[in-house]
Amino acid sequence: MSRNVWPQEEQELELDCRDLGLLGDVRECYSDPSVLERQLASRIRAMSTAQQGQALNIICRYLEGHTQQPPSGSQDLHIIGTLELPPGRAGRLEGVRAPVATPYQQPPGQQRVVDTDISVQKLLESLCLAPERATDKTLLFRLFGLILCECTDAVLVKKYLTSLLELSHQDFSQREDIALAVGLASTTHLEEVWALLEHLGNTWFLRWRNLCPEGQHPDANLHWKWVSSTVLLCYGQMAAHAKERILPWVDSITSWMVHYFSCSRSDTVLKVSFLSAAVLLTKVLRQDYGAQRYRFTQIPEIIQCLLWILQEEPNCLVTLSRQKIMLVIIGLSNLRPSLPPWVKSRVIKVCLRSVYALPPTEKLPSCLPSLDPFSSVDVMSIYNKTVQALDLLLQNFFAENPRMDEVCFLLQHMEHWLQSDNSHERRRAVQSILLLLQCVVDTLKSTEEAMPSVLGHQLGLLTLLWWDTDAETQSLAHQCVYLLLQLSVQQKGTMVCLRQSKVKCFKVRTSGKGEAELKHLVKVFSRHEPVWSCRPKAFDKVLSEDQHTQLVLMLLHGLSSHSLLQCHLASKLLLMIFEGRSIKPEQVAEVLQGLFQEVPSFHFKKTQQTMTRVMIALGTQYTSEVAEVLLSLCHPSEKQILTLWISLASNSKLARNVMTLLYMKLKLHPSLEIIQSTHQALGTIYELLYMQEYRAIVRKAFAGILLGLLTQLYYLLELGMVEGFLDYQEDILDSKPLGPCRTCLEALKGLFWTTRYWEVFAHIKLLRGWELFGHLETYTEGVTVLARAMALYGCEVKAVLGQAIVSMRSAEEQDNIVAILIISEFLNSPEVPKYVSQRTMKKLLSLGLKSPNWLVRAMSLKGFSSILMNPKKVALLHGMLRDLVYSFLQPQPQDPLGLIVILGDILHRLGLQGVGAISVQIAQHLLQLFEHKKVKVRGSAILLFGDVIYSGGGKFQQTLKNLAFQALVPLLLHLADSCQEVVMRTKFTFFRCAILLKWEFRKELFSKLAWGQGLSAEYDIFVFMVESNFGRHHQFFMQALTYLVSPYRNLKLAAMKFIGGMLQDYFLDLCFYLKKSDIITLKKYFDALQEDPDVICRRFYLSFSEDIMDLSQSVA
Repeated sequence: MSRNVWPQEEQELELDCRDLGLLGDVRECYSDPSVLERQLASRIRAMSTAQQGQALNIICRYLEGHTQQPPSGSQDLHIIGTLELPPGRAGRLEGVRAPVATPYQQPPGQQRVVDTDISVQKLLESLCLAPERATDKTLLFRLFGLILCECTDAVLVKKYLTSLLELSHQDFSQREDIALAVGLASTTHLEEVWALLEHLGNTWFLRWRNLCPEGQHPDANLHWKWVSSTVLLCYGQMAAHAKERILPWVDSITSWMVHYFSCSRSDTVLKVSFLSAAVLLTKVLRQDYGAQRYRFTQIPEIIQCLLWILQEEPNCLVTLSRQKIMLVIIGLSNLRPSLPPWVKSRVIKVCLRSVYALPPTEKLPSCLPSLDPFSSVDVMSIYNKTVQALDLLLQNFFAENPRMDEVCFLLQHMEHWLQSDNSHERRRAVQSILLLLQCVVDTLKSTEEAMPSVLGHQLGLLTLLWWDTDAETQSLAHQCVYLLLQLSVQQKGTMVCLRQSKVKCFKVRTSGKGEAELKHLVKVFSRHEPVWSCRPKAFDKVLSEDQHTQLVLMLLHGLSSHSLLQCHLASKLLLMIFEGRSIKPEQVAEVLQGLFQEVPSFHFKKTQQTMTRVMIALGTQYTSEVAEVLLSLCHPSEKQILTLWISLASNSKLARNVMTLLYMKLKLHPSLEIIQSTHQALGTIYELLYMQEYRAIVRKAFAGILLGLLTQLYYLLELGMVEGFLDYQEDILDSKPLGPCRTCLEALKGLFWTTRYWEVFAHIKLLRGWELFGHLETYTEGVTVLARAMALYGCEVKAVLGQAIVSMRSAEEQDNIVAILIISEFLNSPEVPKYVSQRTMKKLLSLGLKSPNWLVRAMSLKGFSSILMNPKKVALLHGMLRDLVYSFLQPQPQDPLGLIVILGDILHRLGLQGVGAISVQIAQHLLQLFEHKKVKVRGSAILLFGDVIYSGGGKFQQTLKNLAFQALVPLLLHLADSCQEVVMRTKFTFFRCAILLKWEFRKELFSKLAWGQGLSAEYDIFVFMVESNFGRHHQFFMQALTYLVSPYRNLKLAAMKFIGGMLQDYFLDLCFYLKKSDIITLKKYFDALQEDPDVICRRFYLSFSEDIMDLSQSVA
């Protein structure tokens, strides 16, 4: 089917009204009068005014007698001339009265009808017309109009025009005949006709509307029901007959047309009449009458009415209404001023939908209404003409503004249809685009003007149709892409001469669905490129940077298509572009933003793989740019952005570089310019810590992340950015976003918790060390506790030390502070000499002594006092330790608390190299102090015990393990201590004992110690301890018996809970392991409860006395 329509055929298409049905059933307007009409006009002109009036009266009475009569009760509406006239009009309409025989009077008798018929026949004879044509009402109306046209008496003209409009408007044919007569009269009496129609609109029409409310039955007032349609036809005929004289009246006419159309009840009659009037008016304006000298302000309004009619068209093709409307719009759009963009946009949208949304071509005949009048309709002819009109409309818009901007504007409206789920709609859209582009290529001159960036978007959209399910759409899409690329080259002023054979080759080679069709873009536009080239270089070379970006964005959008073929094609093209390094740095931001928006819409697994490869290719080329853009897109916790970050982790080297960029941002001072980016980097690291894909990367970058977080937290505390930091409940993360300080601290915790160094996290948590990071005053103490725990558990000492040395050489004081705090603690670790020489460390500490910051100088000085820098201090410290232990082991030491503090400091300075047998003595004595009456002594002894059991070295490790086992029951019972500080220290030491004894469920135990509450947590801790020491249950049982006589009630009650649990859950084990001597001891302690003054103790005795009896019998 040929659809190539362009200006050389426009006149033929537009002016051949008979062929296209442009005028439809509108009465022919003889702009070029026939010979007969000229003869009639000559004879009428020879008549006197009286004769003309008599002729008018005869015809009027005849028409009144042979027209449909109005219903009774409507006589109050019959005289237009008696209505109140507006000021200034009374003089001009003076003397206008209805004829004697009005259409509202009862019909005359039969004799009068016969007389009127005879009078009409005689009138026709006098005008040399056949008398038998008296029944031809159309001829009479035309004759009536010709007489009015030739009449020189204005009063007479007004009188009979009024009578003419008093006739019934119910019959379709009569409405057109009335309009024809009015149009003929306007040829010489334009002002009179205009005044009458305007008066009708201002008075009668509005009054009639008030008398016909919305709820009235549609058959009421049939005589006047379609008067608005008659008036619309009158305006059309006025324009057709007045020709160039109508130009000054066009705005007023169109205003009234819009008014009648908007205020009347919408039906088919009204729409047909409005369209007919618009056709006649447009035809006059299209003639060479000088319409371009005028500015018509009402054109957008009349076009809106036409579009409304077009929207109401049924979804089938019966008439040429669609074509007529589009041709009228073409004519109106060529007038001055040009249509506003919003009007043009609405025109295109409505017209496209009216044509493209029709059923498939093969189904159009079956969609006709099942009525006889439509049985002979040539649907395909109507469809072809309708499509031609649409193509002409699009090409006409381009002709009005022959620029690439206009082409892109038109193509933008096609996008919806190119992405339609219906194959026939896509095909129709591509057909229209191809014809439009062929026209543009043939007519658009080569210029140096900037090409619209949206061209790349449209190019991508058409490219995605290369693998459409419809073969014709594929072929058309290939041709469209070729033409767009040709236009792009042409507009750069370097037109490439592409021979017809080259075009043919392009079409043939791009007809398949393999790689060749994608690669062939190279050969079309890059003649000298090698055959093996696999990048779409035509896109690279032909398109500007902005256009290339829009192309990529469109292809990215194609990844979210529901069509698997389209997704596959988009994937291939994108991989060629990205992996072929076709993206420039300036494009990265927009491309990533487009990908970010498409991520939630992916439907296929392969699309996810494509996204990963795209991100890796882009990240490898522009690592820093990609990181910056990702940080700027949204909050780091959003799922979409995390998907993009995770895709980078597929390449370990790239992920490591990205992580490095992120933690390096944390070391920058958060000035106002970079503070947002820094906070985003902080939030991103926090999220990535918990992503499985980044676990290995985090471990490798552990040291850098740690130093970055510590430095950033120090900056934030200095700046006072602690909003929402201190008013949160411990370990409860709300759903709302965290503040920067809280995020930094949580990331610091997560760094240890998500790696194999969770024990460091637990160590600090049970010491309440994380709370020290909440204030600037205690920040340094917090870093010290953290570094000490890392040294204790061997947590990345080498890597962190290396990062700290780098930070010591930084010009930023905050970097120096964090570094020296870590280094000063690591100096007490036996691992440090393996990685750093004494000489290197001396230089580093000497550098610290020169720092302007007092804290850096003080900590550097402290570093010089370590045993690494002064090996001779080891012997001195051992000597001091022996003396202190001697004093400590005395029955009544003077200051046990002070001794405990000093012992702890010496043990820390000596590090993990061990203090030998003396550690066993200290541990044994500390066990005795667990029950000290002073809270501080008791708590300090429990805390120091946790350090001592690790300080004996390999030789005494087993002995210390035995002591740790002996401490388990006392520690478990001290979890019920009356002092909360003692409880926290007990949890810490209990946990350290579990680590030393290598319990299986250490992480679960820590969770219960840190966050568990109530009886459930107590029972879980009890189970972890007992189950981790299989075969030694009875020892715990016997040890707990001694606390039944404890002077501390809370310990006694805790012991009873423990004993009760053992009897209930491990009764058989006790029967197996306990001895008779153990039973004697059991009865001794248990029977004492019978006389205990505490009612709870006595109740416990009664509850378990039977169990004790059974246990005694079993052991015996």
